[in-house]
Amino acid sequence: MSMSTVTSTNVYEQLGITPVINARGNNTVLGGSTPSARVRRAMQDVERYYVDMQQLLERSGEVIAGLLGAEAAYVTPGAAAALALGTAACLAGADPDKIARLPDTSGLANNVLIQAGHRYHYERAVTVPGGRLVEVGDAHATSAAQLEAALGQNVAAVLFPAHLDGKPGTLSLAEVIDVAHAKGVPVVVDAAGRVYPLDKFRSYARNGADLVAFGAKYIGALNASGILCGRKDLVDAAAQHGFIGFETTAWEKSFGRPLKLDRQTIVAVVTALQEWLETDHAARLAGYERRLKTMAAEIDGAPGVTLSIVNGDGPAPRVLRLTFDATRARHDGNAVAKALWSGVPAIAVGRDGDAITINPVTLREEDDGVVASRVGELLL
Repeated sequence: MSMSTVTSTNVYEQLGITPVINARGNNTVLGGSTPSARVRRAMQDVERYYVDMQQLLERSGEVIAGLLGAEAAYVTPGAAAALALGTAACLAGADPDKIARLPDTSGLANNVLIQAGHRYHYERAVTVPGGRLVEVGDAHATSAAQLEAALGQNVAAVLFPAHLDGKPGTLSLAEVIDVAHAKGVPVVVDAAGRVYPLDKFRSYARNGADLVAFGAKYIGALNASGILCGRKDLVDAAAQHGFIGFETTAWEKSFGRPLKLDRQTIVAVVTALQEWLETDHAARLAGYERRLKTMAAEIDGAPGVTLSIVNGDGPAPRVLRLTFDATRARHDGNAVAKALWSGVPAIAVGRDGDAITINPVTLREEDDGVVASRVGELLL
């Protein structure tokens, strides 16, 4: 099949791909997000003219920083890219010779500390520019004394995954910032989806994190978009390590040339952030609860199935959770998830042990009935 034949609105069908109803959330492997009409209009508006990308990045960063209460900000192609560029800034700063050396960090302070209880899925992003992850403490606990002792001359930064703040046996973000700053070491926070509540969203840079990485898909921008914000000197250095630095002030030196952005992506991030901060989130959550209660009512009565609406923060503030009594339920969570995924359209749900979750954030309201009906067919 020639790609020139893909003219139908049903592009997935033309390509022979099964469409997916996304009841899992802002999952990268499902496409991340769907921009709002306002964001799509902004993307279309900038297609009329080309632009000086360096100027667009600088001005968009200023606007984003102002909205988030940070010293500076830079749009990136995702949160992982923000972590890689931010780590590069901690490793080499804006020194042209050091920028050109990355990812070779021999002779540089290149250790990035992480608490043993904070090891997680995306930590490898900091090794891309040459950082070397070093674990502090053990799986049971990390103490302030252990962190302080590990903060030697070869340490470039401390990595802190925000979603694990408060995990038993680990130091809080506030404690890590206090200990690290006493030794002059920056703290890099992976706050990818911690965009709600809004006060929490704005709190990381305000409370002393040197660099903060967000995934902009969680606020309604594109899947491959993110924000790096924090200290101006480090954000400015990160830009030098990015694609725009390679083409301008760090000509042919920076490792981040592959981390390119479209002008449409940049304005999508700015517009989505503006819209996110203007949103009535109480009404948004109330809408989620109303929809989940309606869906639960359609499934209620299924033998061996317990339904509950779970409140949270970040990217999944309300989810419908289904747990299964293996002795009474028609299927377990794994079988339900597999059956939903094997249909047309496929339905993606979240997993929490043997439970399944339905997240309305990425679920079109018109598909609520489809999801409830398919789940009911399996369990009632």
